[in-house]
Amino acid sequence: MFRLLLFICCFQLSAATKPDLLLAQVYHDAIDVQQYWISEKLDGVRAFWNGQQLMTRGGQIIAAPAWFVADFPNTALDGELWMARNQFAATFSIVSKHIAVDSEWLQMRYFIFELPNAAGTFTERINAMQAIIQQQNSRYLAVIPQFRIADQASLQAKLKKLETQGAEGLMLHHQDALYKTGRSSDLLKLKSYLDTEAEVIGYRPGKGKYQGQVGALVVKSPDGKVFALGSGLTDALRQNPPKIGTLVTYRYNGLTKKGIPRFARFLRIRQE
Repeated sequence: MFRLLLFICCFQLSAATKPDLLLAQVYHDAIDVQQYWISEKLDGVRAFWNGQQLMTRGGQIIAAPAWFVADFPNTALDGELWMARNQFAATFSIVSKHIAVDSEWLQMRYFIFELPNAAGTFTERINAMQAIIQQQNSRYLAVIPQFRIADQASLQAKLKKLETQGAEGLMLHHQDALYKTGRSSDLLKLKSYLDTEAEVIGYRPGKGKYQGQVGALVVKSPDGKVFALGSGLTDALRQNPPKIGTLVTYRYNGLTKKGIPRFARFLRIRQE
């Protein structure tokens, strides 16, 4: 029998209020891309800086080392703790520890992409973010690069190029958008695949080289569809799978006639 160990999220408990942030909608091609700033969608851990400490979208305090945030400003920032492409699991492991490991955080940077509640258009906020970076002069603080795209064809070509290099996708932010919270069409996410979440409700035993481990997670989508999710699981997760009730994110390419995700592939345990 494979061992089922509890997956324990080690974010510090906090009475901090859950931050109200801007959230993206899915990209559609009925837009003028020349009106948008484009940036790479980083596969890190989203983090809100309230002027004193970093916290997750769920409001849990992130135990970042004091030296890491020493030169951060006293104004609110929204961004992503990120190391490199295809390193989400390692990033999440580092960020979620109750006690920070200095040697691990040396690999981390905080890439900001918004100034919560700041005045002005997004273009003006980009300039404001760049000014903050120059003023603070922190080696761990950066503005995620924003660039322009001429047309839809160029946008898709850029997406394909970055995805072949390991990028997760692209973000499009309207140049004239005033800051708002909640899900907004001013911010769009573009990927060549779909992703969503499902709840772990069981396990399938592994076979062959995975004998004695988890072969696949049995998951249930919000609309009640049950299916197996084995592709994308690491050896570590097969040995110590997420516990029953955990929400996981997976990618897929459309649905079957029965509404089951095609080519579903595990991406990550949902970040709280």
